[in-house]
Amino acid sequence: MDDLLKLDAQVCFPVYALSREITNLYRPILEQLDLTYPQYLVLLVLWENKTQTVNQIGGKLQLDNGTLTPLLKRLEVKGLVNRTRSKLDERVVDVSLTVAGNALKDKAKCIPKEVLEALNVSVDDLQQLKDAIEKIVNRNK
Repeated sequence: MDDLLKLDAQVCFPVYALSREITNLYRPILEQLDLTYPQYLVLLVLWENKTQTVNQIGGKLQLDNGTLTPLLKRLEVKGLVNRTRSKLDERVVDVSLTVAGNALKDKAKCIPKEVLEALNVSVDDLQQLKDAIEKIVNRNK
């Protein structure tokens, strides 16, 4: 039973270390675009879906409004997104890309390839890892 308390026996540690490693790989690439990793994730959602509510973005990124609102404000100050109250329900805030936010997509197209090359693993290995992670993350949904 004591073996279960060894660091080498923990699943959480390599997951944690990998998360940090991947985030560190993104950092210098995203700095060139003046983005943080969470800002990049928000833009990924908007590049795919154009306009989303704050709640929709939060659901997709598994972020609460307290975390997401300041992040969206910073993206708005950078001129990359617009936040507007819904005309149907003023409690709802719609988030959409500006022209500059949309244009940034072209500059960001190289990011996945650069990260994949830096990881030095096959696309198949990453897909298997992604599938296993999603199975765990979505187990209660």
